Amino acid sequence: MLYPFPSLLSCPVLSETQLISVTHLFPGAPLPSLPHALSLTDSTDSDLELAMVRHQPEGLEQLQAQTKFTRKELQSLYRGFKNECPSGLVDEETFKLIYSQFFPQGDATTYAHFLFNAFDMDRNGSIRFEDFVIGLSVLLRGSVTEKLRWAFNLYDINKDGYITKEEMLAIMKSIYDMMGRYTFPSVKDDAALEHVEKFFQKMDRNRDGVVTIDEFIETCQTDENIMSSMQLFENVI
Repeated sequence: MLYPFPSLLSCPVLSETQLISVTHLFPGAPLPSLPHALSLTDSTDSDLELAMVRHQPEGLEQLQAQTKFTRKELQSLYRGFKNECPSGLVDEETFKLIYSQFFPQGDATTYAHFLFNAFDMDRNGSIRFEDFVIGLSVLLRGSVTEKLRWAFNLYDINKDGYITKEEMLAIMKSIYDMMGRYTFPSVKDDAALEHVEKFFQKMDRNRDGVVTIDEFIETCQTDENIMSSMQLFENVI
């Protein structure tokens, strides 16, 4: 089971395990149903705690308006985020370290770099709690178009509005590095390149050597398997 979109040429952007890992990327996060969840704005204790960090997140009501998470879910996610990152910010090296714990059999460094850039919306080299939950909300509960735009942004490494073969190959190689050489069934050395060629055969409709956001969205929306796979994780947390 893969996400986004297992049928997208079997390209494992985020597996189920990975997605749950991203959801609870910060292992201290309790489940939303547990008691004593931390309030971002209404608790005196939380005010004192937030005063100790370098970055104070936006108010709970504002984050509720920006995401599709409930109050309790945001409280739980924030507690886990704060436990792992007391400063209120996650830099890339910390993100790589946390993410690599879920893939000890491989090297997740490069893939984590790409994923970090997808979450780092303002491109300042750190992920705020707001960045984290807004991206997560799109992945788990966004509309079809929102999810597809997020996936496109991950593939579009230099953020110029196009996916090139070089970018897609870099993503695919990073995925195989992350999964490790001992995957089953084993993959061929040229498997990443084969995936890239199939991707462009499917997506590059005008054969100009790049995939645009419109080509990406339109092609995905006509694929029933892709569409059904996008509904798999709406209630992960």
